[in-house]
Amino acid sequence: MPHQAHQQMATFSVLRPAPKRRIALMLGLGLLLTGCGADYPLGDAQRQAAENNTSHLSGTLTGGGSSAQNSAMNAWIGGFASRHPKVQVQYASVGSGAGRAGLLAGATQFAGSDAYLKESEVARSQQTCGPEGAINIPVYISPISIAFNLPGIKELDFDAATIAKIFSGTITSWQDPAIKALNPDAALPDVPMTVVARSDDSGTTENFTDYLHAAAPENWTHDPSGSWPGGLGTEQAQGNSGVVTTVARTAGAVTYADDSLVDATLGKGTLKVGDSFVSVSGEAAAIAVSASHRVPGRHGNDIALELDRATTKPGAYPLVLVSYFIVCSGYTDANSLELVKAFGHYIVSDEGQKVAADSAKSAPMPQDLAAEAAAAIDSITLRQ
Repeated sequence: MPHQAHQQMATFSVLRPAPKRRIALMLGLGLLLTGCGADYPLGDAQRQAAENNTSHLSGTLTGGGSSAQNSAMNAWIGGFASRHPKVQVQYASVGSGAGRAGLLAGATQFAGSDAYLKESEVARSQQTCGPEGAINIPVYISPISIAFNLPGIKELDFDAATIAKIFSGTITSWQDPAIKALNPDAALPDVPMTVVARSDDSGTTENFTDYLHAAAPENWTHDPSGSWPGGLGTEQAQGNSGVVTTVARTAGAVTYADDSLVDATLGKGTLKVGDSFVSVSGEAAAIAVSASHRVPGRHGNDIALELDRATTKPGAYPLVLVSYFIVCSGYTDANSLELVKAFGHYIVSDEGQKVAADSAKSAPMPQDLAAEAAAAIDSITLRQ
């Protein structure tokens, strides 16, 4: 069934940290409401597949988190349903922070997150997932666009310092000399510049601020964080789709967003890498990821990656997010274990990566990284 036909999960406003129990109830109720009322929520095609399929898998698998992953997740759910039509996979696009909190609270069986678990979250996960806690498995690679609404302009060149000045409020006009110097031939309009950031705890924000912190430390003095720094005077909106919608209806606005959500109505920035400007693309993002290395001191099957944001590797686009399938290293329920492993293996398979690339413009994972991810999924165990 084409992924466009999938019913998207309900989303929830998460404007401030919520207690674990509240997050669990919020995620659980949303998944329950969106999943009830039909044995085959994806429609007649799923019913027909069930009637002609010999898969023994059945049950419900629940997750929540990254809005950047949402397009890919819809495609994964549809592809997995064609193979295992008696399984219902439910995903709430509530933002990476809420997704991680839902898994840690035991409200879901997996989380989608554009940022890996922090050390404190790994420690907390031992309460829900057992002594070895939860693990981060990369499944989705996508560039983050600098998206803007300047009628008649579809591309502008930026360097990290100029982006940092725009989002920190140092640059407030599209006719600023720094922008003009990078784009001498562009007819930059005299319109107000409106900077739009995420209001929710966001992995996209964490990746964006990590890039600014590493590539332009003199112009971006804030530490990397999933929460947008206070006091910067920016407009804010919920989720990747929220910031893109706000920019689309506001002439002169600019934001950062997962590239899969940025359509042709908006312009996009290139990034200066070394002496060249690199356009946003999944292929360029994958080149940047190939220069990454594992976060030290983690569990052997935890594939949390540190990205080289200041790389000068030719063709690399270092403003990139690696989004994770975060799961427990062990489950107490045998059916949950089987479903998590089956769905995880589908996601990192060649087919799973292709359907994500087709639907979300993501980059298929490098083969060696996909093999590591598959081995990590194999390592998930049944625990007492």
